[in-house]
Formats: sequence, C-alpha cells, structure tokens
Amino acid sequence: MSAAIDHGYLASARYILNHDIMGCTADGVVGNHLFSGRALGISEPWDLIQLHPDLKPLWPDICAHYRRIGLSHTENVIWHLSLRQLGSHIGYQPSVFYFGPGECRYWGDRAWSDTVEFINSKNNFMALAAELGIEVPRTLCFESVADIDPEAVQEMSFPCYLKAAVSVSGVGIYRCEDAFALAAALDNFSEDVPVQLQEEVRTDRFLNLQYQVSAGELIRLAASEQILDGFSHQGNRVPASHAPWDAVDSMAIWLRDHGMQGIFAFDVAVVPTPDGLRFPVIECNPRYNGASYPTLIARKLGIPAWTALSLTTTHRSLADIDLQDIEYDRRSGEGAIIVNWGTVIAGRLVVLTAGSPEYQEALAVELEARLC
Repeated sequence: MSAAIDHGYLASARYILNHDIMGCTADGVVGNHLFSGRALGISEPWDLIQLHPDLKPLWPDICAHYRRIGLSHTENVIWHLSLRQLGSHIGYQPSVFYFGPGECRYWGDRAWSDTVEFINSKNNFMALAAELGIEVPRTLCFESVADIDPEAVQEMSFPCYLKAAVSVSGVGIYRCEDAFALAAALDNFSEDVPVQLQEEVRTDRFLNLQYQVSAGELIRLAASEQILDGFSHQGNRVPASHAPWDAVDSMAIWLRDHGMQGIFAFDVAVVPTPDGLRFPVIECNPRYNGASYPTLIARKLGIPAWTALSLTTTHRSLADIDLQDIEYDRRSGEGAIIVNWGTVIAGRLVVLTAGSPEYQEALAVELEARLC
C-alpha cells in the first residue's frame, strides 16, 4: 500500500481535487485543457476528483497502470470541471492547482486568494524580497510599459530579460541581447501592462523549492533540480544538488502568516562565485507546479531518487504505449510511472523515472524510443 498524503492545507481525511489549469495558464500550452488528470496519482481512494470528460477513454488504462505499480488513487470521478463542485460536498476540502477568484467564489478563503494574487505579481515579489532582505537578481519594476524610464534602462546591463509582471509557462518573457532587442520586445506589450527588467543570472542550474501549509504548519516539502529548455520548464530531478532553504524561508513564513495555503514554490538560481555559491531567488509560484505531482507520487511510493520528464509521443492513447518490463516495480524501486497522462491525446506525457542515475538515464532513452 502507498502512504497517504496531505494534498492541501487542512488536516482533513477527504478532498475534492480539481487541478484544472485553464484559469492559470498560457494559451500556447499544448493540451492545456487535459492537465486535470495529473492529480489522479496524488489522490486517495476516499477522495473525489474532477476530470475533463475528454479523459474518459483513457480511464481504464491509467487505472490499470496505477494498479500494477501499487499507486493508490480515487475512483470517485466527477466528469466535468465546474468550480461550483468545490463547495458542494459536505466533509470534503478543496485541493486545487491555483486558488484564484473563481476558486474563492465557491470556497471563500479571501486571505488565501488575496495572498496568491499579491505574490503572483513578479513586481510584488521583488518588493517583498527587498523588504525581507532576500537576495534577488538586479531588477527594475514598472507599473506599466508607459512608465519605463529610459535613463534607468541605460543602467541595465545586457543581456537582460523583459518580463510581464504576471506570466506563466515562460510566456511574456523575452531575452534581450541589447537595447534594440529590448525595444522590439516592448512592442509585444500594451502600454498599460506592468513589466520588469531583470539582469541575466549567469548560470545553467536552477532549483525548485516547494513548501506546503497544512493545518497552519509550514513544511519544507521538497527541493528539486529544474530541467529547462531555455526558460521553459521540461522536468525536475531529485535529489537536488543543493537545498538552500534559508534563502526563502522568511518569505515562506510571510506567505503562511498572510493566509497562504496548500503547496507553493520558489525558483532559485545556483550561481558560483570566487567567494562561494550564491542563491538568488527568481520568483514565487503560489500554486502547485510541475514538480508537485511527481514529488507527491514519489512520497506515496517511497521513491528517494527520481526524474520527471516531459516527453513527446506519436501515440494518442495509453493503450498503444508499451511499458512492459520498464513499468515501476516496487520490489526493485526502478521503473517508469506516468504522471500527466491526459495530455497523451495531444502527443505529450510527463513520466517519472525511478532508480539509480545510470538506470534512469537508460530508461529515458528507452522511453523515448517506445513513445515515438
């Protein structure tokens, strides 16, 4: 049996899970309406889960996969994603991807909603970091594109990044090699959009530090190494090379004290210098993130070392994917687990690989061959 986990913010035994991302995603994300399925692996038999109806044909195969590997999950499915369900089931607490205005409407925790909205702005994050003495990259924040000060821009070293204050999945972020590239990037924004200019952090190593607030207690959930393609998230690896919790603990405590609930995370750079390593903090994601689902599945199954990879596939059904002899085996502690399964309809999967680094590397090669 897998160990039960606490999905959210109350010490309750039962949850209704709605991890639809459509209220907090970029339009260009492939199959973004199919992401609700990845919450299945973090559920328990006594929970309820809301899934997009397009996932129905995949249901028998994902249940069979999880049954074979010993991953417990709910079979109590509501085949639509209406947020109205969050407050409609007595005795069930909500577990959601992002607690925004829609979620708050049906589960009225205004402090949680306000805190999420505040810190979801990269400009607010920078202001709070300055107040708390947290190291961040040099950043200029503007309430709108129209407010950008040309003299201040001249002081910014290139390359730098132009970022929308509120963005997801790397959308609204532009790397600018020089002033000409910056001017071109600014044309992508309306004049009233809040933005920031940020110096480039000279490193190729970034961490994801996840926290969880449960029954008022702040928990250091997991540190993972980020796998990036440019600044687009492609996966995570555990254990991480470093776990600099001290770099962000003060902000995590502030968020907890101001009403934050459930899971949230920080992106942290690892920067080598002659005086040692620095850990500037890039941003806070006040929600579940790509690392949360493999993290919680690995905790349920007792997997200490894993990699989660976003992979493409030519298949459009789980039934067509052959995992024979590479599926996760609890006796050996090795193998593959499908995490984000609904997106197979759009030709993508997130797969957790468990085992030694050498085994995981070989398994990733085998997976790519079988998926394509």
